Amino acid sequence: MSDPKTGPIPAVPSGRPPAAGPDQAAGLLAGRVVLVTGAANGLGAAYARGIAAAGAHVVAVDVDAEGLQRLSGQLAAADGQGSIRVADAADWAGAHDLVRDCVAEHGRLDGLVNNAGVFAMARAGTESEATVRRMLEVNVLGAVAWGDAAVAAMRTQGHGVLVNVTSGEQMGRAETAVYGATKAAIATLTYAWAAELADVGIRVNAISPNAQTRMAEVLEQFRGAPSGQNAGIAPEANVPLLLYLLSDLSVELTGQVLRSYGPELMLTTHPALAEPVLRHTAWTPERIAEAVTARLLPHLAPLGMRRARIEYLD
Repeated sequence: MSDPKTGPIPAVPSGRPPAAGPDQAAGLLAGRVVLVTGAANGLGAAYARGIAAAGAHVVAVDVDAEGLQRLSGQLAAADGQGSIRVADAADWAGAHDLVRDCVAEHGRLDGLVNNAGVFAMARAGTESEATVRRMLEVNVLGAVAWGDAAVAAMRTQGHGVLVNVTSGEQMGRAETAVYGATKAAIATLTYAWAAELADVGIRVNAISPNAQTRMAEVLEQFRGAPSGQNAGIAPEANVPLLLYLLSDLSVELTGQVLRSYGPELMLTTHPALAEPVLRHTAWTPERIAEAVTARLLPHLAPLGMRRARIEYLD
């Protein structure tokens, strides 16, 4: 299939994981092995608990050993299948070693949730090099490392699902420029990996979650006032979307970013060239200024995220 404006659309992958059991509520991911990075707290812990409740063996990875022990107890109390591994998400060799160990132990790796991330805020002109480097290392280098390791394993077995974790901050928001840039990079990885891996049975999508987590605390501390960031939205509210992306229910979906915001579900569009496309045999600065003012000005993109129309389904 092809779109005349954008070119080929990746074909639906042919590889298939084992079918889910008859009880879709409890067995949606039965028999599968899913690795989750950044799984000790907040969204990552909710993802791990939800994956285990759906019947999969979850391999929870985090640098926070105490948080992982807490999660392990929660999984055991709920009779969930899981194991924990202490690792720094930014450790390239560690990521590849742990994925190989996972496949050696369980014989497969059906899914990766690339969740590990560091969030920090700063005003332009006041960035800390150490903080910026850590965000880039965990959010971007880490995502590439775990994704690269998972893809190598999934190519061999002929199927797999990657779910990257982006953020609405990728659209551009004051005082979160670097964090937003790292999440925009994750979206680009999602699009590019999906296009490359569609023919080998590996699907790649992303979730853009919203929940009241430590990120809200950072916002409040930075701005000195309650932020209202995702107030009242529990991390668990994002689990159904994650399970959908990991399961056969989304078998025809790849290269997409889906955003969850409490009761709202929406699609994040890919970067695109806006119409009209103007053509001139010899552009000069003056002609460009005239063209922008006369033809392109009405089509300028808004700063930040534009609010979409809401459709009520209940």
